[in-house]
Amino acid sequence: MAIHPTAIVEDGVELSDSVEIGPFCIVESGARLGAGVRLLSHVVIRGNTELGERTVVHPQSVLGGDAQIRKASAPEARLVIGADNVLREAVSISAGSQKGAGLTQIGDRNYFMAFSHVGHDCDIGSDITLSNGVQIGGHVEIANGVIMGGLAAVQQFSRIGQYAFVSGLSGVSADIIPYGMALGLHSRLGGLNLIGLRRRKVPRANIHALRAAFRAIFQEREGSLQERAQKAAGSWPDVPEVQDITSFILKDAKRPIAPARSRADVGNENA
Repeated sequence: MAIHPTAIVEDGVELSDSVEIGPFCIVESGARLGAGVRLLSHVVIRGNTELGERTVVHPQSVLGGDAQIRKASAPEARLVIGADNVLREAVSISAGSQKGAGLTQIGDRNYFMAFSHVGHDCDIGSDITLSNGVQIGGHVEIANGVIMGGLAAVQQFSRIGQYAFVSGLSGVSADIIPYGMALGLHSRLGGLNLIGLRRRKVPRANIHALRAAFRAIFQEREGSLQERAQKAAGSWPDVPEVQDITSFILKDAKRPIAPARSRADVGNENA
């Protein structure tokens, strides 16, 4: 264990072996740091924050701060971050709130670039990349493997399905399906994240089925979105990626799902 003499580590902090706490860091009572955690310098870890093994936190980051809402007081609110995460400069992640579950949780092996923010009561999975300046509102759910481009933003209570891609400067105000590729200020689906699917070595036959299912759900006009998703689930029962998308859509009929871009949208962009 190595603690720089200028760091402040309050009584009641739980430190595992091999933790490194650099210059001018502040770790408040109640925090828990797993084995191999490194706080490089000028990091603030609030109480009731847990950092998983080998997570590295870069300068000016603040973890476990109060929810950024009025009347945010929640003494038991927590932030739990998993193992092997990299949090770059000035990342901020809020703890939970009284209005939510009282818990913000982050999975494993995530890479959050400089100035990215995760709001209160979020449920963030593993293997996610947030590029510089990404802003995640409260109560957002992001599944495994999502990549978000620089300065993208997600409205509170939104969901982003696994292995989706959100382009830089996009605004997510409706749920993004698994494997989808979201574009634009009020994001629409520009298709599927085919590069991500190939990187994951999804079989070619499954990708073809997924593209057919995408067209059936988002480009057909017969029936409601829920009805088309139900039909697609029955048409491709043995393709797990199709089932991921259809179950995502059918899980909550009240949540808006980002629609596919029309030909007019593409034409306006090319004009």
